[in-house]
Amino acid sequence: MRLRTDIFVSALMRRVFARGDFAAVEAKGAEEAGAVFVRQIFRDGTESLHAPAPQSFFDEDDSGRRLFETRLDRVEATAVTDAVARERRFDGDLWVVSIETDDLGDLIAFAGEEPKDDGFFRR
Repeated sequence: MRLRTDIFVSALMRRVFARGDFAAVEAKGAEEAGAVFVRQIFRDGTESLHAPAPQSFFDEDDSGRRLFETRLDRVEATAVTDAVARERRFDGDLWVVSIETDDLGDLIAFAGEEPKDDGFFRR
């Protein structure tokens, strides 16, 4: 079973703040099942856009975790703004979370990566 989107976003924001970085919900979508887009803002002013990975990346026995793929990597802010606007026209229920950090680290999982074993929680 997949975690509700509002709970996922809340947990993501807490993890960002615990690291000493900043995050904000730029657009709030459907609380139960909205897609989440992560807008990563770098110190040099460039941005990356991370979107939900296609369903083909998920296994049958996947535990409901959310996987992301990078759509735009270190581009001008206007390119990310335009891409988000196009996505919102297609899906008005999506969430956009802006995170100001140079390294996402273990904040979100990317498609094609092996889950990390942090020694406490086994994924």
